[in-house]
Amino acid sequence: MKSARKKIQIVVLLGVLLIGGYAIGKTLFADGNPIPVAGDRAPEFALLGADGNVHQLSDYKGKAVVVNFWGTFCPPCVKEMPEFQKQYEKWKDSNLEILAINLSETDLVVSSFLRQFDLEYPILRDQKRATERMYGLRSYPTTFFVKPDGRILEVFVGGMTEEQIDERIERLLRTTA
Repeated sequence: MKSARKKIQIVVLLGVLLIGGYAIGKTLFADGNPIPVAGDRAPEFALLGADGNVHQLSDYKGKAVVVNFWGTFCPPCVKEMPEFQKQYEKWKDSNLEILAINLSETDLVVSSFLRQFDLEYPILRDQKRATERMYGLRSYPTTFFVKPDGRILEVFVGGMTEEQIDERIERLLRTTA
């Protein structure tokens, strides 16, 4: 009797593991929303900003745009937010815009974070994660460097130093000349 029960438990456990593994694999490796790559057109979005205004990617047509996906739960994201602020200050009089898209965190969490770091560049809210899905994100931070024609120059997955951000912005701005 115990041997039959043990076999049933093992079969059930294997079934759960197989179904769970399939579901996780399907989620991680789904190609329904592949991450856009260099040369692709950046997907359009319309998101509410911390400033209370709706920002669309098309609002910045003709400008180079850095689109950074971030969250306060992500240490590399938190580290690079002040680095993006320095870049924003450096390039604010040029043909560049920096947009930071928060990944569905609460108003309280985001507003507290913004007060702590005194960020001036547009912080947008992807509250339903629709933009995150359109961009096919798999890890954070992920940053898209978008040329003035709306095509992606580069996608960088992971945290960056101020120097790495600056180097990529310089390259991006050279494409506008």
